[in-house]
Amino acid sequence: MSLDMLLLKGPPSGHIEGGLNELRYTILIDGIPQNSEGMSELRMYVWLIFLNAPPLRTDVYLDLVRQGASPAHTKILNDAFRTFQGDPLFRRRVTQNSITRVLNAVAWRLNDAHEARVNGWQSPPTLSEFGGSPDTTMMSRHSLTTGARTDASTTNDAEQIGYVQGMNVLAGPFLYAARSEVEAFTGFERLITQECPGYVRGSMEGVHKGLDLVDRVLKEVDPKLFDHLMHHHMYAKIYAFASVLTMSACTPPLTEVLRLWDFLFAYGPHMNILCIVVQLVLIRDQILTSSSPNQLLRNLPGLDARKIIPMAMTFAGKIPEDLYEEILNHAK
Repeated sequence: MSLDMLLLKGPPSGHIEGGLNELRYTILIDGIPQNSEGMSELRMYVWLIFLNAPPLRTDVYLDLVRQGASPAHTKILNDAFRTFQGDPLFRRRVTQNSITRVLNAVAWRLNDAHEARVNGWQSPPTLSEFGGSPDTTMMSRHSLTTGARTDASTTNDAEQIGYVQGMNVLAGPFLYAARSEVEAFTGFERLITQECPGYVRGSMEGVHKGLDLVDRVLKEVDPKLFDHLMHHHMYAKIYAFASVLTMSACTPPLTEVLRLWDFLFAYGPHMNILCIVVQLVLIRDQILTSSSPNQLLRNLPGLDARKIIPMAMTFAGKIPEDLYEEILNHAK
């Protein structure tokens, strides 16, 4: 079934998990149709489905915007103008004011949730506030190769999360793909609070775990390349911090970032760890013949999602099950 028909008709016979699997497979094989500027009428709906993000009432977002500058406003202003600064497509579609509003709204949301939990004023926001049912269960996501499963985190980590540098880059693709700031806010907030809260806690523990996993996965799938990089003391923490934190959105072009994110939302943002390793393997000959690989890895080559995705799937089947489990949960 075509992607637009899947979205129009919903899962066959109301079977949610079967419908999600069919949607994943369709994206893996055919991708999401987009024009030369990476625009698609379907993309944001697909992202929100995989993020299990129910529609947000517009007035909820507007109330957050009306609160004005958040405690993180100065940091947000410093980051907003740098968001995809060299990408003319992004600059033409997304304004700095839009980035600032969404980031301040998210900062207020996290701040409010923190104060509510600390002071015991109220429970964290429920799904009913988002237009869903309070007892709506999270969609499950299956492992690619082992049959292992992870659910979106059911714990509320908002009290431990605040604005950190790099969140602007994570918000950027949502703003570019969405039809409204409300859609962008909904997907972005869901990503950082449910899928990768470990990336945006003050300690960024999830990012540091991810960097260690990049080294360990590379050792499994390409020991020679790993040994060469270790010989030059090139640990992932030296060259891959931004790639882990931003789910590779720091590497242009934006049109390929969007294709890669289609895959990451379909099969899990944790797959970005494997995608980073793939990016290294794609230039392994250059790295192996270089006496200064640090020069090469200062900026990874432009993304090519069509090459990265199938190799990432292959690597997922090569690594040990316990290592895959660590990758699956590292950002929680």
